[in-house]
Amino acid sequence: MGLLERVSTLIRANINDMVDRAEDPEKMIKQVILDMENQYLQVKTQVAVSIADQHMLEKKLRENEEAGKDWMRKAETAVDKGQDDLARAALDRFQTSRKLAQSYREQVDDQKSQVETLKGALVKLEQKLSLATTRRAPLLTGSRTACTKPRQWPPPKSSCSRTMSGKN
Repeated sequence: MGLLERVSTLIRANINDMVDRAEDPEKMIKQVILDMENQYLQVKTQVAVSIADQHMLEKKLRENEEAGKDWMRKAETAVDKGQDDLARAALDRFQTSRKLAQSYREQVDDQKSQVETLKGALVKLEQKLSLATTRRAPLLTGSRTACTKPRQWPPPKSSCSRTMSGKN
């Protein structure tokens, strides 16, 4: 059992060493910024689509309000002519148009709040992206200097260890 544990530990250590050597901080930073830019473009597209949906809903709202006014005029005309059946049908259509307009009004309000939320998220993401791109250069130079410093292992023997052993 002890042999298997040692072999397992050795394999894990070698795998971790290979992963550590494969990691390139410069590439990782560039990839994170690239991912943020892609996400920014997606959110920007979502904002544009949401604004377009809002405009479409506002157009339908206006159309239903105009249709309601038109049906009310038709109902008034039918009453003036003494055509009560036509007046009732026109009033029914007026009520339907009014209900649809109210429904569209609620949808427009919901869509406006969604657009504002998405715009806020877009601004925050834009700020984070800007911050990441301005910090990229210092991070990259920091990672380059860390890689160029030589590592010494085992550490060099100090003069203190030689004098304590009695060898000078």
